[in-house]
Amino acid sequence: MAFILPPLPFDKAALEPVLSAESFDFHHGKHHKAYVDKVNGWIDEKGLAGKSLVDVTKLAKEKGDKGLFNNAAQIWNHTFYWNGLAPEGSTKPSEKLAKLIEDAFGSQAGLVEKMAAEAVGHFASGWAWLVLEGDALKITSWHDADTPIVNGATPLLTLDVWEHAYYIDYRNARPKFAEEVLSKIVNWDFVSQNLDGKGIDRADQQQ
Repeated sequence: MAFILPPLPFDKAALEPVLSAESFDFHHGKHHKAYVDKVNGWIDEKGLAGKSLVDVTKLAKEKGDKGLFNNAAQIWNHTFYWNGLAPEGSTKPSEKLAKLIEDAFGSQAGLVEKMAAEAVGHFASGWAWLVLEGDALKITSWHDADTPIVNGATPLLTLDVWEHAYYIDYRNARPKFAEEVLSKIVNWDFVSQNLDGKGIDRADQQQ
């Protein structure tokens, strides 16, 4: 029994020029895979057989097992991130999401501006998040591998702001990376779907 490296939900060249195929070779093929390999190496040792990825992440948090938590959470975070990306112009917000965006940020451009600012202002490694709180949208960020799985949040969209997410295509230009991704290649169908509160399940996997 083992977890798998989930395949990208698009061809690795489909998001060019915003994100290159080369960037996915490293970010998905090496970084994401390394998290999967690490967790799989602990399944027998830590008695994790048969548990889902979400269950493993919660258990690691409860036990204070930082190594297991960081790697399991990063499998989930990255899977959720990939699902939130799509080729430019291929999706748009649902009517419900568009109304929530307008209420919270004034416009889709306002959401992009606010979330990009959160991503750029986040010190060091982590993730910027668009979440649903009650009936309203909120933007926040968490450090390192921290994840909605253990924060009681309803995730809609995330942006990876670890340096390995953008260094190949943008070097140290995190602001340009955030603006390009959020304004051009968000999978708004995925974001809209997550308004049902089941986003955590969509990046989960069974062994």
